This record gives sequence, C-alpha cells and structure tokens, in this order.
Amino acid sequence: MRKYNGGSWTIARFNSFVKSALRSASQRWPPKYQCLNKAKRGKKINWKTGRIAEHYECNSCHKEFVLKDVQVDHKSPIVPVTGFTTWDEVIDNMFCEEDDLQVLCIPCHKIKSLEEKTLRKNATDVKKKN
Repeated sequence: MRKYNGGSWTIARFNSFVKSALRSASQRWPPKYQCLNKAKRGKKINWKTGRIAEHYECNSCHKEFVLKDVQVDHKSPIVPVTGFTTWDEVIDNMFCEEDDLQVLCIPCHKIKSLEEKTLRKNATDVKKKN
C-alpha cells in the first residue's frame, strides 16, 4: 500500500489535498473568465449597495446579479454522478472549455448541485445493492 506524506496522511487526506490544489488552480482557468464575460449585461445600480456594478445573467433563471452573487458552474459534473473513477477524468472535467461552463446565481447553483448530489447518492445506493 502506498504511503502519503511519509505515512502521516490517509488516502482520504491525500485526496482532499489534491482536490483543494486543483480547485485553486481552476480559479485561474481562462475559459472561466471567458464564460463570465459572455454573461455580462452591463453596469447597473446594485440595489444592495446603491453603487454601480457589473451585472451577470444567470443561465438558469435569467435574472441579473452582481459578481459576488454568481458562480461559474460546470454543465457536466466534475465527478460523474456514477462516482469517482480517476484523477485524469476529474482533471479533464474540471479544466473544460467554455462551452461546458455556465454562469449561475447562487440559489440556482445550489439547486443544481443538490440534484447532482441526489443522483450520485442514488447511483451509489444502486452499486451497494448489486
């Protein structure tokens, strides 16, 4: 069995470390910014602050939000609903092109993520039964 960090880390700790490093790198992935730029709808008054701010359109509800209220989402889950397979697949899915990314407001993103989590749980339950 392979050792991680001189044997002081479990496989779960190692996987968590790798996932965190990949997420950090994905924040600087250029297609993410291309996706955000396409969702821009112009500078308008932010009703929360009364200041002018760039607004972005949610791809799901089509309402407009300021940057801090939107997230760039992967249309296809980074980890398939059937479960984790390999780091290569995760990396391919995480660093996708702009056409597999969309801008969602935080509430719409939470709904989509919950649906994916439910599908993943159901798929795991089916695997356990078989």
